[in-house]
Amino acid sequence: MTRFAIAQTVAATDVETNLARAETMIAKAGASGARLVVFPEIHLTPFFPKHKGRDASGWAMHEDGPEITRLAAAAQVANIVVVSNLYIESDTGERHDASPVIDADGTLLGLSRMNEISQFDGFWEQDYYAPGAGWPVYDTAAGRVGVVICYDRHFPESYRACATAGAELIVTPTCIEAGEPLDLFEAEMRTLSYHNCVYAALANRCGPEETRLYAGASLITGPDGAVLARAGAEEQLLYAELDPDARRARAEALGWLRSRTARDA
Repeated sequence: MTRFAIAQTVAATDVETNLARAETMIAKAGASGARLVVFPEIHLTPFFPKHKGRDASGWAMHEDGPEITRLAAAAQVANIVVVSNLYIESDTGERHDASPVIDADGTLLGLSRMNEISQFDGFWEQDYYAPGAGWPVYDTAAGRVGVVICYDRHFPESYRACATAGAELIVTPTCIEAGEPLDLFEAEMRTLSYHNCVYAALANRCGPEETRLYAGASLITGPDGAVLARAGAEEQLLYAELDPDARRARAEALGWLRSRTARDA
């Protein structure tokens, strides 16, 4: 069995406070025996896409920047895989909603980028993010991990791409407001887990930011579609256990992924 965690966090208005909070939660998750911890969407900054068309250049970070360096150091000390989510500017000047995946030895394994970009009230993301291309899966100290960021989860091919590439756990950093249809989002995550025979972790931010309130209610689901853990509205670490052998046996017994892979070959 492999223990993993969601760090459901409140965002302060400055990066340093949020980064220190993240380092503390990484240490606590590692001390609890968790092998992986995933954070919400752009957890080191306020959720600036709630505003339409503003200048967010001051929030942009870089792959070799100090924020990822500190997260990697914390991962190494705690011996835990860390999946963050930041506003990342590439060498070409494009900016992405991106998740650094950091192994338990502090190695940056890669960046997953959000592919489908929303554009509606409270989520004016096309004003800030360029789209990515695809959903890589990473071999980590906690197993094979896929990352599907926020809006991408509404497109079933995202989870299917990770599952057919061998993901055992798919993590989804997200930003969900209070008042959104949390019951439907829970049903969605249960169905994605069930149809793809994977564990899934929906990591949401929580608390007020200006006139917006973020819901918390982070969620972990199992390959049978069951809810394994559900957070409240406050900042917390949420835990569940992953059984890779049981997940693999279920996938083999149902045959969905095997049939799809054979047909696509």
